[in-house]
Amino acid sequence: MESIASNLGAIREEIKAACIAAGRSAEEVRLIAVTKTKPAGLVREAFEAGQLDFGESYVQEFLEKQQDPQLEKLPLSWHFIGHLQSNKVRSVIGRVSLIHGIDKLSTAEELSKRAVQHNINADYLLEVNTSAESSKYGMQPEEVLGVAESLFRLPNVTLRGLMTIASPDPQRARKEFRSLRLLLESLKLAAPDPSKLTELSMGMSGDFHEAIEEGATMIRVGTAIFGWR
Repeated sequence: MESIASNLGAIREEIKAACIAAGRSAEEVRLIAVTKTKPAGLVREAFEAGQLDFGESYVQEFLEKQQDPQLEKLPLSWHFIGHLQSNKVRSVIGRVSLIHGIDKLSTAEELSKRAVQHNINADYLLEVNTSAESSKYGMQPEEVLGVAESLFRLPNVTLRGLMTIASPDPQRARKEFRSLRLLLESLKLAAPDPSKLTELSMGMSGDFHEAIEEGATMIRVGTAIFGWR
């Protein structure tokens, strides 16, 4: 069995190769190591191999992991990448560097309310259902521009970009990644400050090459680093 360090090294080489193929710099793509269902010891092992960004999907598991004695003093950058319900916002705000899974205006409003209460600014991404699969969360692409003005007006929160989970088929996924990139470009035209809209969180273990070629700035990889859950 390959070690986490060697898996991370291999992924980074693949990121570099995909960026070269797309005429991009590898520094443009951030690797989020997905650690849901993985114990704190494996997170620490990945950190010791140079990984700083980690993604969690379940609120209770994330809170337990963040407070684990093996991890609590480490300079980790946590990302909440799962679907976030409004009633769970209070549990993660101020604890993560970026929330990837906001898919309703009402949830963004709750995030804003909590951020004002804590006197902090919270960064988030809007999750978009580019595959039109009913099993996936996310706002429909055609809804995004309609709520954009309301999102931009919310205090103490900053919309940083878009996130999606694509179809299992890499060729379909590529089209969905492309559509997300084009949607972000349209969103920038409506934004009071387009320079803040910099992130496309898309691509996982099976399709991150296609995602990078279509403009991903963040890829979320778990299985290729830690093995099957």
